[in-house]
Amino acid sequence: MARPRPEPVQVVKQRRDAALKALVEGVPYIGFLGVQFDRRGDELTALMPFEEKLIGNPLLPALHGGATAAFLEITAIIGLSWGMLWEEIESGAFDPEAIVGGKLPRLPKTIDFTVDYLRSGLPRDAYARAQVNRSGRRYASVHVEAWQDNRSRPFAQATGHFLMPRRDG
Repeated sequence: MARPRPEPVQVVKQRRDAALKALVEGVPYIGFLGVQFDRRGDELTALMPFEEKLIGNPLLPALHGGATAAFLEITAIIGLSWGMLWEEIESGAFDPEAIVGGKLPRLPKTIDFTVDYLRSGLPRDAYARAQVNRSGRRYASVHVEAWQDNRSRPFAQATGHFLMPRRDG
């Protein structure tokens, strides 16, 4: 009996990208801020393109602290959710077509979120990456760093704790 031929890599990539896009589009505030995600394998980088509406202090000018905090929290939640989904998609336990079809998984809920503003966010694009420190059945801890021109000089960082959604149906 012959083994089934594996799917072409482009088909697999398109399915993963479509699942991520559907996950992100399921949260309207992400669209309002204009946050996008770049996926390379299982790693996500968030991008918040600069817009005038993100300026909090026009005299400096600097990004609004609330926009920065929201960007960090969005990155943490989507990064955590994508990490869970990635494992389920790769194991075959979850069909990525279900997300594209509108069956969105429940997202983790924020318990607490602490932001450290390290320097002023300049009026330019911002990037962020989340690192999941712990992810269990009920609780997760995530660290996020945001930078602009130089990844080694973050302008903000955050640590968040999240209540994980029930996965039993």
